[in-house]
Amino acid sequence: MRRRNLSRLTIAGVTFALLAGTAPAAVAGADHGRSNGGDRSKGHHRPAYKNIGYFTQWGVYGRDFQVKDLDTSGTAAKLTHINYAFGNVSAEGTCFTGDIPGQADAWADYVRPFDAAGSVDGVADTDTQPLAGNFNQLRELKAKNPGLKVMISLGGWSWSTHFSDSVRTAASRKALVASCIDLYIKGNLPVNGARGGKGAAAGLFDGIDVDWEWPGSAGNEGTVFRPEDKKNFTALIHEFRVQLDAYAKSQAKAKAEKGKGKGHGHHKPKPEPKPKHYDLSAYVPANPAAIDAGFDVKRLMKDFDFVNLQGYDYHVSGEKKTAQQSALYAKNDFSVDRTVRDWIKRGAPKHKLVVGMPTYGQGWTGVSGGGTGMGRPAKAPAPATWADGHEDYKVLKKLAQSGAYKVHRDTKNGHAWLFDGTTLWTYDDPQVLRAKTTYIRDKGLGGAMFWSLDGDTDDGELVTAVDRGLNRR
Repeated sequence: MRRRNLSRLTIAGVTFALLAGTAPAAVAGADHGRSNGGDRSKGHHRPAYKNIGYFTQWGVYGRDFQVKDLDTSGTAAKLTHINYAFGNVSAEGTCFTGDIPGQADAWADYVRPFDAAGSVDGVADTDTQPLAGNFNQLRELKAKNPGLKVMISLGGWSWSTHFSDSVRTAASRKALVASCIDLYIKGNLPVNGARGGKGAAAGLFDGIDVDWEWPGSAGNEGTVFRPEDKKNFTALIHEFRVQLDAYAKSQAKAKAEKGKGKGHGHHKPKPEPKPKHYDLSAYVPANPAAIDAGFDVKRLMKDFDFVNLQGYDYHVSGEKKTAQQSALYAKNDFSVDRTVRDWIKRGAPKHKLVVGMPTYGQGWTGVSGGGTGMGRPAKAPAPATWADGHEDYKVLKKLAQSGAYKVHRDTKNGHAWLFDGTTLWTYDDPQVLRAKTTYIRDKGLGGAMFWSLDGDTDDGELVTAVDRGLNRR
């Protein structure tokens, strides 16, 4: 089994979601050829804003995008969080992993060995170490970047199938959450040859990102949804918060107990250690209908440390006319500003809203009507490297530099596109991101999120632009 990343959606998924009235967002496991984050250790800078990037499990194959690339590009040093996409939920209502084509990939997660050249720390994996694969590389990346948090993201466009069935009762919610904490937070991985075992990945994950697409609304074909998802999703998130906090307290207590009896004479006993805070977040939609169908915003935001707002795929290449996919502003249309206002209006605190940004473009070909190409009829999704209609920023940058395409900008509304007279790509570049980071600062929002890190340039141009914009560097 090998998987390739197509951005957050497939054409089929887009069509289905558009018909359902939702703004689609993610693909996981697709076989087609995304608190107070950023705490730094003593003496290190503590960013005021979150800068979050999704690392795709399947990107290590055809794309050959490895965890080490985040180190060599300098990207890891500019991120506060890495969201590992994705973990899956079984039909039985538990988090699980294994070597199951289309459902789980333990080989990529923690079994695959890395040689010295491919390893973050420059040391080859051994045949006997219990943790290898992406998980061990992320552990090494954290060691080089004090304060960098890694979160497991559950679900995605393709793996939200069983959420609705799994959260219908208090007992089932409790069981699901317990299984996710056991697998990822406690790190009790299934034994796979020499890999895995109790605590094999302990300490790797600093929180959980719930990417259910979407409670109460139609998502990918085969994904179950029902009206009661809204209240059940709220209860699920509260259960995550309760169990994460309880586990953190139990760990702090165990550490304190271990430290007792080590003092000598009349030395004053050390205070009990403060429990670790595990971040809890979600990827959430832009469409007001999807928000209202599945998200009790005021209650949810009491338990969430932050949410990652859909800031892209406002229009997609399966549509019959070209359009912006990630504009900062847009009259009578989806936009970043409209998404932010819709969440605030429903009770979300500004500082808990993180704006999603694409590292890819949506593209059309057979565009007619002349002009700049925007808002014109198109025949089909544009040919691209991994899937028609979706192309990485690093490729689009080269197109812009080639002279074959002209770069067009709507500076008032904050978006850009490329057009060669026939083919159009709408995308975000550093100039667009500078406008967006200014917006985030001016509005008092929580920061930025990228789907996904493998679409950026080899030197992390987009992540760098956001880091500089948010932190005024």
